[in-house]
Amino acid sequence: MLIRIGYDIELGVASPMALIYMLRVHPSRRDDLVVAEALRISNDLQPEEYIDGFGNHCGRVAVPPGVDSVRFTNLAYIRDSGEPDAIDTSAVQHDPTALPLATLQFLLPSRYCEVDSELLSFAWNRFGTVPPGWQRVQAICDFVHGHLTFDYQAARPTRTALEGFRERVGVCRDFTHLAVALCRCMNIPARYTTGYLGDIGVPPVPSPMDFSAWFEAYLGDRWYTFDARHNTPRIGRIVMARGRDAADVPITMAFGPNSLRRFDVVTEEVQENELRAAA
Repeated sequence: MLIRIGYDIELGVASPMALIYMLRVHPSRRDDLVVAEALRISNDLQPEEYIDGFGNHCGRVAVPPGVDSVRFTNLAYIRDSGEPDAIDTSAVQHDPTALPLATLQFLLPSRYCEVDSELLSFAWNRFGTVPPGWQRVQAICDFVHGHLTFDYQAARPTRTALEGFRERVGVCRDFTHLAVALCRCMNIPARYTTGYLGDIGVPPVPSPMDFSAWFEAYLGDRWYTFDARHNTPRIGRIVMARGRDAADVPITMAFGPNSLRRFDVVTEEVQENELRAAA
Protein backbone atom coordinates (compact mmCIF):
# COMPACT_ATOMS: atom_id res chain seq x y z
CA MET A 1 0.00 0.00 0.00
CA LEU A 2 0.97 3.64 -0.43
CA ILE A 3 0.83 6.07 2.50
CA ARG A 4 1.12 9.84 2.41
CA ILE A 5 2.86 11.25 5.48
CA GLY A 6 3.79 14.72 6.64
CA TYR A 7 3.27 17.54 9.08
CA ASP A 8 3.15 21.28 9.67
CA ILE A 9 4.60 22.16 13.08
CA GLU A 10 5.40 25.65 14.33
CA LEU A 11 7.14 26.64 17.56
CA GLY A 12 7.18 30.16 18.94
CA VAL A 13 10.60 31.06 20.36
CA ALA A 14 11.53 33.93 22.66
CA SER A 15 15.28 34.19 22.11
CA PRO A 16 18.18 32.74 20.12
CA MET A 17 18.59 29.08 20.97
CA ALA A 18 19.50 25.62 19.78
CA LEU A 19 16.65 23.35 18.70
CA ILE A 20 16.85 19.65 17.89
CA TYR A 21 14.25 17.55 16.11
CA MET A 22 13.45 13.92 15.32
CA LEU A 23 11.06 14.46 12.45
CA ARG A 24 12.54 12.17 9.81
CA VAL A 25 11.42 8.68 8.90
CA HIS A 26 13.64 6.20 10.71
CA PRO A 27 16.63 5.00 8.65
CA SER A 28 15.22 1.45 8.75
CA ARG A 29 12.28 2.65 6.60
CA ARG A 30 14.20 5.01 4.34
CA ASP A 31 14.32 2.55 1.43
CA ASP A 32 10.51 2.36 1.49
CA LEU A 33 10.15 6.03 0.58
CA VAL A 34 8.92 6.35 -3.00
CA VAL A 35 8.80 10.15 -2.86
CA ALA A 36 11.57 11.45 -0.61
CA GLU A 37 10.84 13.58 2.41
CA ALA A 38 10.67 17.30 1.68
CA LEU A 39 11.54 18.70 5.10
CA ARG A 40 11.57 22.49 5.10
CA ILE A 41 12.43 24.81 7.96
CA SER A 42 11.28 28.43 7.97
CA ASN A 43 13.57 31.45 7.78
CA ASP A 44 15.99 29.50 5.56
CA LEU A 45 17.46 27.86 8.66
CA GLN A 46 19.97 25.17 7.72
CA PRO A 47 20.07 22.15 10.04
CA GLU A 48 22.96 19.91 10.95
CA GLU A 49 21.65 16.37 10.65
CA TYR A 50 23.08 13.36 12.47
CA ILE A 51 22.34 9.83 13.68
CA ASP A 52 22.07 9.51 17.46
CA GLY A 53 23.13 6.64 19.71
CA PHE A 54 19.84 4.80 19.15
CA GLY A 55 20.09 5.00 15.35
CA ASN A 56 17.55 7.81 14.92
CA HIS A 57 17.86 10.47 12.22
CA CYS A 58 18.02 13.82 14.05
CA GLY A 59 18.75 17.45 13.29
CA ARG A 60 19.99 20.55 15.10
CA VAL A 61 18.99 24.11 14.23
CA ALA A 62 20.58 27.31 15.53
CA VAL A 63 17.80 29.89 15.90
CA PRO A 64 19.34 33.36 15.36
CA PRO A 65 18.34 36.69 16.92
CA GLY A 66 15.22 38.27 15.46
CA VAL A 67 13.45 34.98 14.67
CA ASP A 68 10.28 34.53 16.74
CA SER A 69 9.07 31.20 15.33
CA VAL A 70 10.40 28.08 13.65
CA ARG A 71 8.11 26.12 11.34
CA PHE A 72 8.75 22.58 10.10
CA THR A 73 6.85 21.21 7.11
CA ASN A 74 7.27 17.87 5.40
CA LEU A 75 5.53 15.67 2.86
CA ALA A 76 6.49 12.23 1.58
CA TYR A 77 5.04 9.02 0.17
CA ILE A 78 6.09 5.67 1.57
CA ARG A 79 5.41 2.10 0.53
CA ASP A 80 4.13 -0.28 3.20
CA SER A 81 3.44 -4.00 3.10
CA GLY A 82 -0.14 -3.51 4.21
CA GLU A 83 0.34 -6.39 6.64
CA PRO A 84 -0.66 -6.00 10.30
CA ASP A 85 1.87 -6.17 13.13
CA ALA A 86 3.56 -9.57 13.27
CA ILE A 87 2.37 -12.13 15.82
CA ASP A 88 4.45 -15.08 17.02
CA THR A 89 2.91 -16.74 20.05
CA SER A 90 5.87 -19.13 20.20
CA ALA A 91 8.44 -16.30 20.62
CA VAL A 92 10.45 -17.08 23.74
CA GLN A 93 11.72 -14.88 26.55
CA HIS A 94 15.45 -15.05 27.33
CA ASP A 95 17.11 -14.93 30.71
CA PRO A 96 19.12 -11.69 31.04
CA THR A 97 22.33 -13.77 31.02
CA ALA A 98 21.51 -14.93 27.47
CA LEU A 99 20.26 -11.66 25.97
CA PRO A 100 22.28 -9.83 23.29
CA LEU A 101 24.34 -7.16 25.01
CA ALA A 102 22.74 -4.39 22.95
CA THR A 103 19.33 -5.15 24.49
CA LEU A 104 20.43 -4.81 28.13
CA GLN A 105 19.98 -1.02 28.23
CA PHE A 106 16.28 -1.64 27.59
CA LEU A 107 15.96 -3.53 30.89
CA LEU A 108 17.11 -0.59 33.01
CA PRO A 109 15.05 2.15 34.69
CA SER A 110 14.79 5.34 32.63
CA ARG A 111 13.37 8.84 32.97
CA TYR A 112 9.71 7.83 32.54
CA CYS A 113 9.90 4.11 33.32
CA GLU A 114 10.62 3.48 37.02
CA VAL A 115 11.44 -0.20 37.06
CA ASP A 116 12.93 0.18 40.55
CA SER A 117 9.60 1.13 42.18
CA GLU A 118 6.37 -0.42 43.43
CA LEU A 119 5.82 -1.53 39.83
CA LEU A 120 8.41 -4.26 40.32
CA SER A 121 6.53 -6.15 43.03
CA PHE A 122 3.20 -5.52 41.30
CA ALA A 123 4.52 -6.95 38.02
CA TRP A 124 5.80 -10.15 39.59
CA ASN A 125 2.60 -10.64 41.59
CA ARG A 126 0.42 -10.01 38.56
CA PHE A 127 2.39 -11.62 35.72
CA GLY A 128 4.76 -14.02 37.45
CA THR A 129 2.49 -17.02 36.80
CA VAL A 130 1.88 -16.13 33.16
CA PRO A 131 4.02 -18.24 30.80
CA PRO A 132 7.13 -16.27 29.82
CA GLY A 133 7.51 -14.98 26.29
CA TRP A 134 4.78 -13.73 24.00
CA GLN A 135 1.96 -14.60 26.40
CA ARG A 136 3.52 -12.56 29.19
CA VAL A 137 3.99 -9.45 27.02
CA GLN A 138 0.44 -9.78 25.75
CA ALA A 139 -0.84 -10.12 29.31
CA ILE A 140 0.95 -6.86 30.15
CA CYS A 141 -0.67 -5.15 27.15
CA ASP A 142 -4.09 -6.49 28.16
CA PHE A 143 -3.63 -5.13 31.68
CA VAL A 144 -2.43 -1.67 30.60
CA HIS A 145 -5.17 -1.42 27.99
CA GLY A 146 -7.81 -2.07 30.63
CA HIS A 147 -6.16 -0.18 33.49
CA LEU A 148 -5.71 3.20 31.78
CA THR A 149 -8.42 5.40 30.28
CA PHE A 150 -7.39 7.29 27.16
CA ASP A 151 -8.07 11.02 27.55
CA TYR A 152 -6.38 13.79 25.54
CA GLN A 153 -7.59 16.33 28.12
CA ALA A 154 -5.60 14.52 30.79
CA ALA A 155 -2.32 14.63 28.83
CA ARG A 156 0.71 15.72 30.84
CA PRO A 157 4.24 15.62 29.41
CA THR A 158 5.84 14.85 32.78
CA ARG A 159 3.69 11.83 33.71
CA THR A 160 5.77 8.74 34.42
CA ALA A 161 4.82 5.08 34.20
CA LEU A 162 4.28 4.89 37.97
CA GLU A 163 2.13 8.03 37.95
CA GLY A 164 0.09 6.64 35.08
CA PHE A 165 -0.35 3.40 36.99
CA ARG A 166 -1.65 5.32 40.00
CA GLU A 167 -3.75 7.88 38.11
CA ARG A 168 -5.20 5.35 35.62
CA VAL A 169 -5.45 7.87 32.78
CA GLY A 170 -3.28 9.09 29.94
CA VAL A 171 -2.53 9.22 26.23
CA CYS A 172 -0.58 6.83 24.00
CA ARG A 173 2.79 7.72 25.54
CA ASP A 174 1.42 6.86 29.00
CA PHE A 175 0.10 3.50 27.84
CA THR A 176 3.51 2.84 26.29
CA HIS A 177 5.54 3.94 29.30
CA LEU A 178 3.57 1.72 31.66
CA ALA A 179 3.79 -1.32 29.37
CA VAL A 180 7.53 -0.76 28.85
CA ALA A 181 8.15 -0.46 32.59
CA LEU A 182 6.17 -3.62 33.37
CA CYS A 183 8.02 -5.58 30.67
CA ARG A 184 11.35 -4.46 32.09
CA CYS A 185 10.19 -5.44 35.58
CA MET A 186 9.71 -8.95 34.14
CA ASN A 187 13.21 -8.94 32.56
CA ILE A 188 11.87 -8.42 29.03
CA PRO A 189 13.78 -5.77 27.03
CA ALA A 190 11.32 -3.12 25.86
CA ARG A 191 11.94 0.07 23.90
CA TYR A 192 9.74 3.10 23.26
CA THR A 193 8.83 3.79 19.62
CA THR A 194 7.23 6.82 18.03
CA GLY A 195 6.00 7.42 14.51
CA TYR A 196 3.05 7.69 12.17
CA LEU A 197 -0.05 5.53 12.68
CA GLY A 198 -3.09 6.53 10.66
CA ASP A 199 -6.65 5.21 10.72
CA ILE A 200 -5.82 2.55 8.13
CA GLY A 201 -7.87 -0.61 8.30
CA VAL A 202 -9.88 0.70 11.26
CA PRO A 203 -12.82 3.11 11.62
CA PRO A 204 -11.52 6.71 11.62
CA VAL A 205 -11.65 8.64 14.88
CA PRO A 206 -12.90 12.25 15.00
CA SER A 207 -9.91 13.68 16.88
CA PRO A 208 -7.12 15.44 14.94
CA MET A 209 -4.29 13.29 13.60
CA ASP A 210 -1.20 13.05 15.79
CA PHE A 211 2.00 11.06 15.95
CA SER A 212 1.65 7.84 17.93
CA ALA A 213 3.66 5.87 20.49
CA TRP A 214 3.94 2.12 20.85
CA PHE A 215 6.69 -0.23 22.02
CA GLU A 216 8.85 -3.11 20.89
CA ALA A 217 9.75 -6.12 23.02
CA TYR A 218 12.72 -8.39 22.40
CA LEU A 219 11.60 -12.03 22.17
CA GLY A 220 13.22 -14.93 20.37
CA ASP A 221 15.80 -13.35 18.11
CA ARG A 222 14.10 -10.05 17.18
CA TRP A 223 12.08 -7.03 18.28
CA TYR A 224 8.29 -7.34 18.02
CA THR A 225 5.78 -4.50 17.92
CA PHE A 226 3.17 -4.21 20.69
CA ASP A 227 0.62 -1.46 21.28
CA ALA A 228 -0.97 -1.28 24.72
CA ARG A 229 -3.29 1.56 23.76
CA HIS A 230 -4.98 -0.09 20.78
CA ASN A 231 -4.12 -3.65 21.86
CA THR A 232 -4.69 -5.09 18.40
CA PRO A 233 -2.42 -5.53 15.37
CA ARG A 234 -2.48 -2.43 13.19
CA ILE A 235 -1.58 -1.64 9.58
CA GLY A 236 0.72 1.10 8.33
CA ARG A 237 3.03 1.95 11.23
CA ILE A 238 5.89 4.18 10.08
CA VAL A 239 8.69 4.37 12.66
CA MET A 240 10.39 7.71 13.24
CA ALA A 241 12.46 7.10 16.38
CA ARG A 242 13.23 4.56 19.10
CA GLY A 243 14.67 4.96 22.59
CA ARG A 244 14.39 4.02 26.24
CA ASP A 245 11.34 6.25 26.70
CA ALA A 246 9.87 9.53 25.42
CA ALA A 247 12.81 11.52 26.78
CA ASP A 248 15.05 9.91 24.15
CA VAL A 249 12.75 10.63 21.20
CA PRO A 250 11.34 14.17 21.42
CA ILE A 251 9.68 15.35 18.23
CA THR A 252 11.30 18.70 18.96
CA MET A 253 13.43 19.93 21.85
CA ALA A 254 14.06 23.66 22.19
CA PHE A 255 16.83 24.78 24.54
CA GLY A 256 15.01 27.91 25.64
CA PRO A 257 11.51 29.35 26.17
CA ASN A 258 9.09 28.20 23.47
CA SER A 259 5.43 27.55 22.74
CA LEU A 260 3.54 25.34 20.31
CA ARG A 261 1.69 27.44 17.72
CA ARG A 262 0.74 24.83 15.14
CA PHE A 263 0.65 21.04 15.07
CA ASP A 264 -0.87 19.28 12.06
CA VAL A 265 0.02 15.71 11.11
CA VAL A 266 -1.15 13.68 8.11
CA THR A 267 -0.84 9.94 7.56
CA GLU A 268 -3.29 8.29 5.21
CA GLU A 269 -3.49 5.62 2.56
CA VAL A 270 -3.63 6.98 -0.98
CA GLN A 271 -3.99 5.51 -4.45
CA GLU A 272 -1.27 5.16 -7.05
CA ASN A 273 -2.72 7.94 -9.21
CA GLU A 274 -1.95 10.44 -6.45
CA LEU A 275 1.67 9.32 -6.53
CA ARG A 276 1.83 9.88 -10.28
CA ALA A 277 0.35 13.34 -9.81
CA ALA A 278 2.85 14.15 -7.06
CA ALA A 279 5.76 13.05 -9.26
